[in-house]
Amino acid sequence: MIVDCAHYRDGRRQHEGAMPLEQAAERCRQGGFVWLGMFEPAPEELARVRECFGLHELAVEDARAFHLRPKAEQYEDGTELIILRTARYDDEREEVDTGEISVFLAEHFVITVRQGIASELHGARSRLERRPELLRAGSSSTLWAILDQVVDSYAPVVAELEHDIEQIEATVFSGAVAPTERIYSLRREATDFYRAVHPLLAVLTRRLQPGKAPAELRPYFRDVHDHLLLVNEEVAAQRDLLATVLEANIAVISVEQNKINLRQSATMEQLTILASVFLPMSFVVGFFGQNFDWLVRHISSFAAFLAISVCGLLLPCLLLYVWLRRRRHRLTPSVPEVSNAAPHAVRPARPR
Repeated sequence: MIVDCAHYRDGRRQHEGAMPLEQAAERCRQGGFVWLGMFEPAPEELARVRECFGLHELAVEDARAFHLRPKAEQYEDGTELIILRTARYDDEREEVDTGEISVFLAEHFVITVRQGIASELHGARSRLERRPELLRAGSSSTLWAILDQVVDSYAPVVAELEHDIEQIEATVFSGAVAPTERIYSLRREATDFYRAVHPLLAVLTRRLQPGKAPAELRPYFRDVHDHLLLVNEEVAAQRDLLATVLEANIAVISVEQNKINLRQSATMEQLTILASVFLPMSFVVGFFGQNFDWLVRHISSFAAFLAISVCGLLLPCLLLYVWLRRRRHRLTPSVPEVSNAAPHAVRPARPR
Protein backbone atom coordinates (compact mmCIF):
# COMPACT_ATOMS: atom_id res chain seq x y z
CA MET A 1 0.00 0.00 0.00
CA ILE A 2 1.02 3.66 -0.41
CA VAL A 3 2.04 5.08 2.97
CA ASP A 4 2.80 8.67 1.95
CA CYS A 5 3.34 10.68 -1.22
CA ALA A 6 4.61 14.26 -0.96
CA HIS A 7 5.95 16.94 -3.27
CA TYR A 8 8.96 18.96 -2.04
CA ARG A 9 10.16 22.21 -3.57
CA ASP A 10 12.43 24.94 -2.23
CA GLY A 11 13.02 22.88 0.92
CA ARG A 12 9.36 22.67 1.88
CA ARG A 13 6.50 20.22 1.58
CA GLN A 14 3.98 21.72 -0.76
CA HIS A 15 0.78 20.15 0.66
CA GLU A 16 -0.68 18.23 3.57
CA GLY A 17 -1.44 14.53 3.35
CA ALA A 18 -0.74 12.11 0.51
CA MET A 19 -1.59 12.72 -3.14
CA PRO A 20 -2.72 10.34 -5.89
CA LEU A 21 -0.12 8.73 -8.16
CA GLU A 22 -1.19 10.59 -11.29
CA GLN A 23 -1.00 13.94 -9.50
CA ALA A 24 2.41 13.04 -8.07
CA ALA A 25 3.73 12.20 -11.55
CA GLU A 26 2.41 15.54 -12.80
CA ARG A 27 4.11 17.43 -9.92
CA CYS A 28 7.47 15.99 -11.00
CA ARG A 29 7.33 18.32 -14.03
CA GLN A 30 6.77 21.40 -11.86
CA GLY A 31 10.18 21.42 -10.19
CA GLY A 32 11.42 19.92 -6.97
CA PHE A 33 10.90 16.22 -6.38
CA VAL A 34 8.25 13.76 -5.22
CA TRP A 35 8.84 11.21 -2.45
CA LEU A 36 6.51 8.21 -2.74
CA GLY A 37 6.62 5.70 0.11
CA MET A 38 5.14 2.19 -0.26
CA PHE A 39 4.98 -0.76 2.16
CA GLU A 40 4.81 -4.30 0.74
CA PRO A 41 2.85 -3.22 -2.35
CA ALA A 42 0.89 -5.63 -4.49
CA PRO A 43 2.12 -6.35 -8.04
CA GLU A 44 -0.78 -4.25 -9.40
CA GLU A 45 0.34 -1.23 -7.37
CA LEU A 46 3.93 -1.57 -8.59
CA ALA A 47 2.66 -1.84 -12.15
CA ARG A 48 0.77 1.46 -11.73
CA VAL A 49 3.84 3.14 -10.26
CA ARG A 50 5.95 1.89 -13.15
CA GLU A 51 3.49 3.34 -15.69
CA CYS A 52 3.24 6.71 -13.94
CA PHE A 53 6.97 7.25 -13.36
CA GLY A 54 8.44 5.28 -16.27
CA LEU A 55 10.50 2.83 -14.22
CA HIS A 56 12.55 0.07 -15.83
CA GLU A 57 10.90 -3.35 -15.68
CA LEU A 58 14.05 -4.98 -14.27
CA ALA A 59 14.17 -2.39 -11.49
CA VAL A 60 10.56 -3.10 -10.55
CA GLU A 61 11.26 -6.84 -10.59
CA ASP A 62 14.22 -6.28 -8.23
CA ALA A 63 12.00 -4.32 -5.87
CA ARG A 64 9.58 -7.25 -5.58
CA ALA A 65 12.33 -9.77 -4.70
CA PHE A 66 13.97 -10.12 -1.30
CA HIS A 67 17.76 -9.76 -1.46
CA LEU A 68 20.40 -11.00 0.92
CA ARG A 69 22.89 -8.21 0.24
CA PRO A 70 22.59 -4.46 -0.40
CA LYS A 71 23.44 -3.25 -3.88
CA ALA A 72 23.13 -0.29 -6.25
CA GLU A 73 22.12 -0.42 -9.95
CA GLN A 74 22.24 2.43 -12.48
CA TYR A 75 19.80 2.37 -15.43
CA GLU A 76 20.02 4.14 -18.78
CA ASP A 77 17.16 6.55 -18.06
CA GLY A 78 19.12 7.99 -15.12
CA THR A 79 17.18 6.16 -12.42
CA GLU A 80 19.24 4.46 -9.75
CA LEU A 81 18.03 1.53 -7.68
CA ILE A 82 19.55 1.15 -4.20
CA ILE A 83 18.75 -1.97 -2.14
CA LEU A 84 19.21 -1.64 1.64
CA ARG A 85 18.88 -4.24 4.39
CA THR A 86 17.36 -3.18 7.71
CA ALA A 87 17.68 -4.88 11.09
CA ARG A 88 15.91 -4.78 14.45
CA TYR A 89 16.46 -6.83 17.62
CA ASP A 90 13.44 -8.57 19.12
CA ASP A 91 13.84 -8.72 22.91
CA GLU A 92 11.16 -11.35 23.46
CA ARG A 93 12.52 -13.90 20.98
CA GLU A 94 16.15 -12.71 21.36
CA GLU A 95 16.55 -12.74 17.58
CA VAL A 96 17.35 -10.23 14.85
CA ASP A 97 14.51 -9.32 12.48
CA THR A 98 15.53 -8.08 9.04
CA GLY A 99 13.76 -6.10 6.37
CA GLU A 100 14.50 -4.46 3.05
CA ILE A 101 14.14 -1.04 1.47
CA SER A 102 14.31 -0.52 -2.29
CA VAL A 103 14.97 3.10 -3.26
CA PHE A 104 14.29 4.34 -6.81
CA LEU A 105 16.31 7.56 -7.02
CA ALA A 106 15.96 10.05 -9.87
CA GLU A 107 16.32 13.79 -10.20
CA HIS A 108 12.62 14.55 -9.76
CA PHE A 109 11.32 11.61 -7.73
CA VAL A 110 12.20 9.14 -5.00
CA ILE A 111 10.20 5.93 -4.58
CA THR A 112 10.78 3.72 -1.55
CA VAL A 113 9.43 0.17 -1.40
CA ARG A 114 9.65 -1.35 2.09
CA GLN A 115 9.43 -5.03 3.02
CA GLY A 116 9.49 -6.48 6.51
CA ILE A 117 8.59 -5.03 9.89
CA ALA A 118 12.08 -3.61 10.46
CA SER A 119 11.88 -1.03 7.65
CA GLU A 120 9.89 1.92 9.03
CA LEU A 121 10.80 5.30 7.45
CA HIS A 122 8.42 7.78 9.08
CA GLY A 123 11.20 9.06 11.32
CA ALA A 124 13.51 9.70 8.37
CA ARG A 125 10.84 11.68 6.52
CA SER A 126 9.95 13.77 9.58
CA ARG A 127 13.60 14.49 10.33
CA LEU A 128 14.30 15.58 6.77
CA GLU A 129 11.26 17.85 6.66
CA ARG A 130 12.75 19.70 9.64
CA ARG A 131 15.94 20.35 7.63
CA PRO A 132 14.90 22.64 4.71
CA GLU A 133 18.54 23.41 3.90
CA LEU A 134 19.07 19.72 3.09
CA LEU A 135 15.78 19.36 1.22
CA ARG A 136 16.91 22.12 -1.13
CA ALA A 137 19.78 19.86 -2.24
CA GLY A 138 17.29 17.70 -4.14
CA SER A 139 16.24 14.07 -4.11
CA SER A 140 19.66 12.86 -2.85
CA SER A 141 18.77 14.30 0.55
CA THR A 142 16.10 11.62 0.97
CA LEU A 143 18.70 8.92 0.34
CA TRP A 144 20.90 10.43 3.06
CA ALA A 145 17.96 10.48 5.51
CA ILE A 146 17.15 6.84 4.75
CA LEU A 147 20.76 5.69 5.01
CA ASP A 148 21.28 7.61 8.23
CA GLN A 149 18.25 6.01 9.88
CA VAL A 150 19.15 2.51 8.65
CA VAL A 151 22.75 2.75 9.90
CA ASP A 152 21.65 4.25 13.23
CA SER A 153 19.26 1.32 13.71
CA TYR A 154 22.24 -1.07 13.45
CA ALA A 155 23.78 0.18 16.73
CA PRO A 156 21.11 -1.32 19.09
CA VAL A 157 21.35 -4.63 17.24
CA VAL A 158 25.13 -4.70 17.74
CA ALA A 159 24.71 -3.91 21.46
CA GLU A 160 22.11 -6.66 22.01
CA LEU A 161 24.16 -9.24 20.13
CA GLU A 162 27.18 -8.25 22.21
CA HIS A 163 25.15 -8.80 25.38
CA ASP A 164 24.04 -12.28 24.24
CA ILE A 165 27.59 -13.21 23.26
CA GLU A 166 28.94 -12.08 26.64
CA GLN A 167 26.42 -14.33 28.42
CA ILE A 168 27.41 -17.35 26.32
CA GLU A 169 31.10 -16.50 26.72
CA ALA A 170 30.81 -16.28 30.52
CA THR A 171 29.08 -19.67 30.62
CA VAL A 172 31.64 -21.41 28.44
CA PHE A 173 34.80 -19.99 30.01
CA SER A 174 33.51 -20.72 33.51
CA GLY A 175 33.84 -24.41 32.67
CA ALA A 176 30.14 -25.10 32.14
CA VAL A 177 28.65 -26.42 28.91
CA ALA A 178 26.58 -23.89 26.96
CA PRO A 179 23.78 -24.92 24.55
CA THR A 180 25.52 -25.50 21.23
CA GLU A 181 22.30 -24.74 19.36
CA ARG A 182 22.22 -21.24 20.89
CA ILE A 183 25.81 -20.57 19.79
CA TYR A 184 25.01 -21.69 16.24
CA SER A 185 21.91 -19.48 16.25
CA LEU A 186 23.91 -16.44 17.35
CA ARG A 187 26.57 -17.12 14.75
CA ARG A 188 23.92 -17.40 12.02
CA GLU A 189 22.35 -14.11 13.12
CA ALA A 190 25.74 -12.41 13.21
CA THR A 191 26.51 -13.74 9.70
CA ASP A 192 23.18 -12.53 8.31
CA PHE A 193 23.72 -9.16 9.96
CA TYR A 194 27.23 -8.97 8.46
CA ARG A 195 25.77 -9.61 5.00
CA ALA A 196 23.47 -6.63 5.53
CA VAL A 197 26.23 -4.31 6.79
CA HIS A 198 29.38 -5.09 4.83
CA PRO A 199 28.08 -4.70 1.22
CA LEU A 200 26.51 -1.36 2.19
CA LEU A 201 30.04 0.05 2.47
CA ALA A 202 30.44 -0.24 -1.31
CA VAL A 203 27.12 1.56 -1.85
CA LEU A 204 28.17 4.46 0.37
CA THR A 205 31.67 4.59 -1.11
CA ARG A 206 30.12 4.93 -4.55
CA ARG A 207 27.90 7.73 -3.26
CA LEU A 208 31.00 9.64 -2.08
CA GLN A 209 32.50 9.70 -5.57
CA PRO A 210 32.49 13.05 -7.42
CA GLY A 211 29.23 13.80 -9.18
CA LYS A 212 27.19 11.20 -7.27
CA ALA A 213 25.91 13.57 -4.57
CA PRO A 214 25.62 17.36 -4.15
CA ALA A 215 28.59 19.00 -2.47
CA GLU A 216 26.51 20.13 0.53
CA LEU A 217 25.46 16.53 1.21
CA ARG A 218 28.88 14.88 0.99
CA PRO A 219 29.85 15.60 4.63
CA TYR A 220 26.60 13.95 5.74
CA PHE A 221 27.19 10.88 3.55
CA ARG A 222 30.76 10.72 4.88
CA ASP A 223 29.46 10.77 8.45
CA VAL A 224 27.11 7.86 7.71
CA HIS A 225 30.02 6.02 6.08
CA ASP A 226 32.16 6.45 9.22
CA HIS A 227 29.38 5.09 11.44
CA LEU A 228 28.94 2.13 9.11
CA LEU A 229 32.66 1.37 9.27
CA LEU A 230 32.47 1.07 13.06
CA VAL A 231 29.43 -1.20 12.87
CA ASN A 232 31.13 -3.37 10.26
CA GLU A 233 34.22 -3.81 12.45
CA GLU A 234 32.14 -4.72 15.49
CA VAL A 235 30.05 -7.27 13.59
CA ALA A 236 33.18 -8.88 12.09
CA ALA A 237 34.70 -9.10 15.59
CA GLN A 238 31.52 -10.71 16.90
CA ARG A 239 31.65 -13.38 14.19
CA ASP A 240 35.26 -14.22 15.08
CA LEU A 241 34.44 -14.28 18.80
CA LEU A 242 31.52 -16.64 18.26
CA ALA A 243 33.79 -18.99 16.33
CA THR A 244 36.20 -19.01 19.28
CA VAL A 245 33.37 -19.55 21.77
CA LEU A 246 32.07 -22.46 19.69
CA GLU A 247 35.49 -24.13 19.67
CA ALA A 248 35.85 -23.58 23.43
CA ASN A 249 32.40 -25.03 24.05
CA ILE A 250 33.29 -28.13 22.03
CA ALA A 251 36.46 -28.47 24.14
CA VAL A 252 34.41 -28.21 27.36
CA ILE A 253 32.03 -30.88 26.06
CA SER A 254 35.02 -33.13 25.32
CA VAL A 255 36.38 -32.63 28.84
CA GLU A 256 33.00 -33.48 30.37
CA GLN A 257 32.76 -36.57 28.19
CA ASN A 258 36.24 -37.65 29.29
CA LYS A 259 35.21 -37.24 32.93
CA ILE A 260 32.18 -39.43 32.34
CA ASN A 261 34.36 -42.06 30.65
CA LEU A 262 36.81 -42.00 33.56
CA ARG A 263 34.00 -42.46 36.09
CA GLN A 264 32.64 -45.36 34.06
CA SER A 265 36.11 -46.92 33.86
CA ALA A 266 36.56 -46.60 37.64
CA THR A 267 33.17 -48.21 38.24
CA MET A 268 34.00 -51.07 35.89
CA GLU A 269 37.34 -51.55 37.64
CA GLN A 270 35.63 -51.80 41.03
CA LEU A 271 33.10 -54.28 39.67
CA THR A 272 35.90 -56.34 38.14
CA ILE A 273 37.78 -56.46 41.44
CA LEU A 274 34.60 -57.44 43.25
CA ALA A 275 33.90 -60.19 40.73
CA SER A 276 37.50 -61.45 41.03
CA VAL A 277 37.12 -61.67 44.83
CA PHE A 278 33.90 -63.64 44.66
CA LEU A 279 35.01 -65.92 41.83
CA PRO A 280 37.04 -68.36 44.02
CA MET A 281 34.27 -68.37 46.63
CA SER A 282 31.74 -69.19 43.94
CA PHE A 283 34.00 -71.99 42.79
CA VAL A 284 34.28 -73.49 46.31
CA VAL A 285 30.54 -73.19 46.92
CA GLY A 286 29.80 -74.78 43.59
CA PHE A 287 32.35 -77.49 44.16
CA PHE A 288 31.11 -78.48 47.58
CA GLY A 289 27.51 -78.10 46.49
CA GLN A 290 27.90 -81.06 44.19
CA ASN A 291 26.71 -84.30 45.72
CA PHE A 292 29.84 -86.41 44.98
CA ASP A 293 30.22 -89.71 46.82
CA TRP A 294 33.94 -89.08 47.53
CA LEU A 295 33.19 -85.83 49.36
CA VAL A 296 30.44 -87.40 51.38
CA ARG A 297 32.64 -90.31 52.51
CA HIS A 298 35.85 -88.34 53.27
CA ILE A 299 34.41 -85.30 55.07
CA SER A 300 33.58 -86.97 58.35
CA SER A 301 34.49 -84.12 60.70
CA PHE A 302 34.61 -80.35 60.90
CA ALA A 303 38.44 -80.39 60.69
CA ALA A 304 38.34 -82.30 57.41
CA PHE A 305 35.72 -79.89 56.01
CA LEU A 306 37.83 -76.89 57.10
CA ALA A 307 41.04 -78.31 55.58
CA ILE A 308 39.48 -79.15 52.23
CA SER A 309 37.53 -75.85 51.99
CA VAL A 310 40.50 -73.66 52.95
CA CYS A 311 42.79 -75.45 50.53
CA GLY A 312 40.13 -75.28 47.83
CA LEU A 313 39.79 -71.50 48.44
CA LEU A 314 43.50 -70.71 48.65
CA LEU A 315 44.49 -72.64 45.55
CA PRO A 316 42.31 -70.63 43.07
CA CYS A 317 43.39 -67.37 44.76
CA LEU A 318 47.04 -68.33 44.38
CA LEU A 319 46.57 -69.27 40.75
CA LEU A 320 44.73 -65.97 40.09
CA TYR A 321 47.50 -63.99 41.78
CA VAL A 322 50.22 -65.72 39.73
CA TRP A 323 48.28 -65.15 36.50
CA LEU A 324 47.76 -61.43 37.23
CA ARG A 325 51.48 -60.98 38.09
CA ARG A 326 52.59 -62.61 34.84
CA ARG A 327 50.05 -60.61 32.81
CA ARG A 328 51.15 -57.29 34.37
CA HIS A 329 54.78 -58.12 33.72
CA ARG A 330 53.97 -58.95 30.10
CA LEU A 331 52.07 -55.67 29.53
CA THR A 332 54.72 -53.43 31.17
CA PRO A 333 57.08 -52.06 28.50
CA SER A 334 60.68 -52.93 29.14
CA VAL A 335 63.16 -50.05 29.42
CA PRO A 336 66.45 -50.79 27.71
CA GLU A 337 69.47 -50.54 29.96
CA VAL A 338 72.00 -47.89 29.07
CA SER A 339 75.57 -48.97 29.53
CA ASN A 340 77.87 -46.53 31.30
CA ALA A 341 80.88 -47.96 29.63
CA ALA A 342 82.46 -45.86 26.99
CA PRO A 343 82.04 -47.20 23.50
CA HIS A 344 85.06 -48.82 21.96
CA ALA A 345 86.94 -46.48 19.76
CA VAL A 346 87.18 -47.56 16.20
CA ARG A 347 90.70 -47.32 14.94
CA PRO A 348 91.07 -46.02 11.45
CA ALA A 349 92.48 -48.44 8.95
CA ARG A 350 96.21 -48.14 8.50
CA PRO A 351 97.08 -47.11 4.96
CA ARG A 352 99.04 -49.65 3.06
